[in-house]
Amino acid sequence: MLTRRIIPCLDVTGGRVVKGQSFLNLRDAGDPVALAKFYYEQGADELAFLDITATVESRKTMASIIAELSKYVFMPLTVGGGIRTIADMREMLLSGADKVAINTAAVARPELITEGAIKFGSQCIVVAIDAKRSGEGKWVVRTHSATQASNLDAVEWAKKAAEMGAGELLVTSIDSDGHQKGYDNDLNRAISESVSIPLIASGGAGTPDHLYDALTVGKADAVLAASIFHYGTYSISQVKEFLARKGVAIRR
Repeated sequence: MLTRRIIPCLDVTGGRVVKGQSFLNLRDAGDPVALAKFYYEQGADELAFLDITATVESRKTMASIIAELSKYVFMPLTVGGGIRTIADMREMLLSGADKVAINTAAVARPELITEGAIKFGSQCIVVAIDAKRSGEGKWVVRTHSATQASNLDAVEWAKKAAEMGAGELLVTSIDSDGHQKGYDNDLNRAISESVSIPLIASGGAGTPDHLYDALTVGKADAVLAASIFHYGTYSISQVKEFLARKGVAIRR
């Protein structure tokens, strides 16, 4: 049985980790390198570093921070934000990332998914999907840090991304993000049941029960969380112990 993964997320802007609600009202959460070291020592399975304003500001992800962070963190690292080309992907991977996450650039030109998969392997290509509920059982994909709506249905886009060569999907519910009331497991389950590649659930973690529900009800392969870890509500070890007691296969 494959173990499920616990992934702390560092949403970064201006060189600082931040966290908000539904991508708005950001507040400071600390230094990215210090937090990355802390989560590595706590036993996180992976780490996500998302430069949340790189695309909006039309700049690249901060490679210098990735290089510094990778000196101290020896677990899989996914980096996203402002990655638009194969050259951008190469720069991030050479800086220390194990995977690159693409969202806006993939929506604009889906062929980038295939090109990245051919060049670096599907295991390196994560397609991030920021989805907002648009009706009963319907979600629309938003881009540019959720500031712009596309005409894409989130489930259909997930299927296409998988077909184009994505190795993993990072699915964030814009409606649930930062509210700590639970993940949108209708969204997670709808996508998970439509694709054969792993799904990382994101947006809404407030308690260990929420992570458990995402892995069981939402059928996610991994759970990403920020607020509950950044502000010390729960530790990674507490969450892992809880999930293990509930019968979830987890690396301890």
